[in-house]
Amino acid sequence: MTSRSTVLGQAIRHALIVGTATIALPALAQDGAPTTLDRIEITGSRIRQVDVENANPVLAISRKDIERQGFSSVADILQNVTAMGSPAISRANVLSAGENAGGTYIDMRNLGAQRTLVLVNGKRLGISTSGYQDVSSLPVSAVERIEVLKDGASAIYGSDAMAGVVNIITRHNATGVTANVYHGQYSQGDGARDRFDVVAGWANDHGSITLSAEHSEEKAVWAKDRDFSAFGNTARHPTEAWTTVSQWGQITGLRGPGCTAPNNGTCSYSLNRGADPLNPANYHLTNASAPDGDVSNTNEQMHLNYPLKRDSVFVDGRLNITDNVHFSTQLGYNKRESSRQIAGYPLQSSTAGIGSMSIDSYFNPFGRKNGYATPTAVAWNHRTWEVPRVSDSELKTYRAVAAFDGTFNIGERYFDWEVGYQYNKNELRQHATGNLHKERVKNAVGPSYYNATTGKVECGSATAPIANCMVWNPLVAAGVVNPYGLTGNQALIDYLMPAEDSSGKTVGKNFFATIAGSIVTLPGGDLGFAFGVEHRKETGEFIPDALAQTGATTNLAAGPTGGGYKVKEAYLELNAPILAGLPGAQELTLNAATRFSDYDTFGNTLNSKFGFKWRPIEQLMVRGTWAEGFRAPTINDLYGGGSETFTTGYADPCDTVYGPSKDSAAVRARCARDIANADTYRQLKQGNVPITSSTDQTPVPFTNGSNPLLQPETSTSKTLGLVWSPNFIQNFNVSLDWWKIRIDNTIVADSPNQILIDCYEQGIDSRCTQFTRDPSLGIVNKLTYGNRNAGFLETEGYDMELTHRLDTDALGTFSTQWSTTYVSSNIFRSTNDPTVVPTPVNGIATNTTNGFRVRSNLTVGWDKGDFGVSWTARYYSGVKETCLNAVTHPDECSDPGVRAPWFSGSRNYNERGSVTFHDVQFRYNLPWDATVAVGANNVFEKYGPNMYTKPNSVFSYYGGYDIGRFVYLKYQQRF
Repeated sequence: MTSRSTVLGQAIRHALIVGTATIALPALAQDGAPTTLDRIEITGSRIRQVDVENANPVLAISRKDIERQGFSSVADILQNVTAMGSPAISRANVLSAGENAGGTYIDMRNLGAQRTLVLVNGKRLGISTSGYQDVSSLPVSAVERIEVLKDGASAIYGSDAMAGVVNIITRHNATGVTANVYHGQYSQGDGARDRFDVVAGWANDHGSITLSAEHSEEKAVWAKDRDFSAFGNTARHPTEAWTTVSQWGQITGLRGPGCTAPNNGTCSYSLNRGADPLNPANYHLTNASAPDGDVSNTNEQMHLNYPLKRDSVFVDGRLNITDNVHFSTQLGYNKRESSRQIAGYPLQSSTAGIGSMSIDSYFNPFGRKNGYATPTAVAWNHRTWEVPRVSDSELKTYRAVAAFDGTFNIGERYFDWEVGYQYNKNELRQHATGNLHKERVKNAVGPSYYNATTGKVECGSATAPIANCMVWNPLVAAGVVNPYGLTGNQALIDYLMPAEDSSGKTVGKNFFATIAGSIVTLPGGDLGFAFGVEHRKETGEFIPDALAQTGATTNLAAGPTGGGYKVKEAYLELNAPILAGLPGAQELTLNAATRFSDYDTFGNTLNSKFGFKWRPIEQLMVRGTWAEGFRAPTINDLYGGGSETFTTGYADPCDTVYGPSKDSAAVRARCARDIANADTYRQLKQGNVPITSSTDQTPVPFTNGSNPLLQPETSTSKTLGLVWSPNFIQNFNVSLDWWKIRIDNTIVADSPNQILIDCYEQGIDSRCTQFTRDPSLGIVNKLTYGNRNAGFLETEGYDMELTHRLDTDALGTFSTQWSTTYVSSNIFRSTNDPTVVPTPVNGIATNTTNGFRVRSNLTVGWDKGDFGVSWTARYYSGVKETCLNAVTHPDECSDPGVRAPWFSGSRNYNERGSVTFHDVQFRYNLPWDATVAVGANNVFEKYGPNMYTKPNSVFSYYGGYDIGRFVYLKYQQRF
C-alpha cells in the first residue's frame, strides 16, 4: 500500500498512459506542454489533472500490492487497511440475521459501514435496503487498483461519503490471457480457500475488451476447533457458560420429588440417561454443572467462519467511435452463496408461547397417564440438538454501466465530458431450517393417547382425535432413537420444523452527465472545473417467509420491508492554482466543491468542501480540507418491517452483582420503580437462570423496527497534513495527516443496552417507555428499539504513511511500506440531552466494536532477478473491556472499581494486550512466463487475547483477528 507521493503519482500516471495508449486522443501542442493523455482523475476529485497529488489524503493499493498479499478477497484486502474499523456484520458473527447476513462490509474509522461509500470505477456499488454495500460481490481478479479516500466527500459523491470513500478500479485494456490458481488452508487443516480466475483481453486502435472470470470457495471453520471459541468463555474456562436449555430435555417449574426450593418454590428435572421417559421415578433434579451435567455447550454446533462460494464475471469494453468520442461499458455478474449454522433452537415452553405439556399428554410423566400421585401439566425445555439451525443465503448481483465520453477543445482549452446510465440489481434468496412451528409443537405436546388399533401414540383423545397432527416427546434426549423423539425421525422433523424461504431485491438506476476542463489561466496554472448532474432512484424490498412474518415459528419474527426514494443532484468543483514557482510558494492551489441534493423523502441538502495544497519548497507539501457531509435514511430506516433477535452481550444495569445497581444508590432507586425485588434482582440468561458473567444472551427476543420520519445525518470533517519527499533520499516519501470527523443528528442504530443505560444510569425517563418487565421475574420481557435521530459521533486521529525503495546493482531492490493510524479520540452520545456526558469508545472493546487506538502495518520486501520475498507485520494495540467476573476471576480483572462521569457507579475493567500478526511470502518468476508464490499469513500462529465482551463476534474473541496460521500457494500463468 502506498501513499500519494511524487514517485507514486508518476508511477500511476505512467501505468494509466500505457493502459490507454491504444485509444486515440487529440494531439496537442508539440512544445512539451501537457496533453490530454497526461490528465487523470483521482478519487476525491472529478477534475482530471496532470498532478495526481491533491489536497485529499488518498491511499492506493496497486495490483502489485494485491498479488503480494496472501488475501483472497477484496474484503480481506480492505480490512487490512489501518484506517478500517470493526465491521458490525462479519463472518465471525454467525448470529447475524436479516438480509445482510452472509455479506462482507467495510467500516472506515469505526463510524459504521453505512457511512463509508464504496465505488466501482467512480460509480456506486449496489446497496441493500439497509444501505450496506457488499464488497464480496466483487471478484479480486478484476481489480486493477483500489484507492481509499480518507476524508469526507459528499460534495463530490453525495450521500454516505462521510468517513471516506473506497474506489475500486477494474482492469481494462488488458492483452493476452492470465490465469491464476490459489489454494490455502489453516494449519489445523480447515478453512480451505480455493480460487481460480482467468483474465483475458484484446485491444487495438479501435477499442478493447477485457474479461475477468472467477470462481472462489472458502470452507468452514468450526468454533469447536479453536480454543478461544470451543467454549462460551474460551478453553481457559471450559466449564463456564453452558446452558441447562440443553439436548437432554428438562421439566421446569415443578415442585416434585426432592425439591427443597425455599418459599414453596419449584425445581427443574432431567431424565436419567437411557431411562424410560414415561416413568416419573426416572427423573432427577437437574444438574447444572459442566461438562457432565444436564447442560450443553452450544459452541459445539456453531460455525466460527461459515463457508462462502462466489462465481463472478466482469467485462470491460471500450470503443473509439471517433478520435474524440468513445463508448465504454462495464458489465458484472456475481453469485455469492453462504451457509451459516448455529446450535439447535433453545425451546422453552414458558417463553415461546407454546405453554406446558398437557396434563393429558401421554408423554407427561407427572400427568394423569403415568401414575403420578398429584398429576399436573409441566413446563419443559428442549434444545433441538438433533437439528441445528442452518441459514443458506444466495445473493445474485447484476451491474451495468454504459457511457459515452470524449474531449473537445475551444481554442487552446480542452474539455472532457461523459454521459451515461448505471444499473445495479441485487437479488437475494434465503433458506432457513431448524426452527419450530409453535402451533404444531403446542399440539404435539398437547393431549395424546395410545391407539391400540394403530399401535401408535396419537394427538387428542380416543373420543376426539386430532387430525393432521404428530406427537412429540421433548423429554427424549438427542441421540436416543425413539419413535417420538427427533433423532432419526425425519417425518417428525419435517412436521415440526418447516423450512422458511425469504427473498429480497434492490434496484438502483442512475443517469449521470458531467463536463470538466479549464476556464481561465491563473498565476499558478489553469482554473479547472467539473460540473455534473445525476438522477438516481433506489428501490428495494425484503420479504421474510410468511411464517416469520406472522411469528408462527421460533425464527426471529420480521415484517416485510419495501419502498424507495429518488434524488436529483447537481455538483460543481473548482481547482484554482493560485501561485507557482515562487519562493515560499512553489505551488499554492485551492479547491472548492458543492453539491445540491433533492430527495423525495426528506427534502433538500447542500454540502460543500474546501481544500488547499501548498508547497513552500519542492520537497514539502502541506495539504488540508474542510468538508460537509450527509447520509440519507435508507429504505430499511424508513420502511423496515422490524425483526426479532436474541441480543448477545446484553447487560441489565439493575443486576445487583454485575450491574451498576450493585453500588449506585441512584441506579438502584430507578430500578426499584420497575422491579419489586430490586435489592436482590438478578439478570437471567437463557434457561431463566442468573448470569455468571457481566454480559450474556437474552432469554427472550427483542424487536427492532423502523422510523419513516427520520432526517439525514450531517457531518463535518477536517484534515491537515504534510507530505515530504526529500531530494537527498531517493524514492523516499512520508506523509502525516491529522483528521477529525463529527457526525450530528445521527441515525442511531439503537441497542437494548443503550436504552437501559439511558433509562437507569443517565436518568432519561423517555427511554424507560421502550420496554416492559416481567412482574414476577423482573427481567425485561418486551423491548422495541428502532432508529432515531439523536446525539453525535466524533472521532479524531492521525494517519502516517511511509514508503522507500532502494535500488542496488548487486543486491537487487529493497522496499519498505509503513502505514499507521492513531485514534486520539472517539466519543458518542445517543441522546440530544446536552447534560449527558459523551461516552468514549477509544481503547475500549464492547460487543459492537473494538476501539483500537493504534493499527499499524509494516511491509519490507526484497526482489532480485526472478526471486522476491515480502514480510508484513500487522499490529493491533491493546484495549480494555469489562471483566468476565471480578469475584471469581480476579486474575482477569486488572482495573476493578473504575468510576467515570459517563456511567453510574463503578465498572470492572480488564486490560487486553496488543497483538502483532506476521505474514511472509516467497515468489519466483518461472522461465515459461509464470509466477509461483508460497506464503503464510500469521506465520507464527499468533492469537489475539481472549475478549469476553465478544466484539463483532458471538465468541470470546475479536471477529477481526486472525484465527490461525494460514498457508497458501499461488500460481500465475501468462499467455
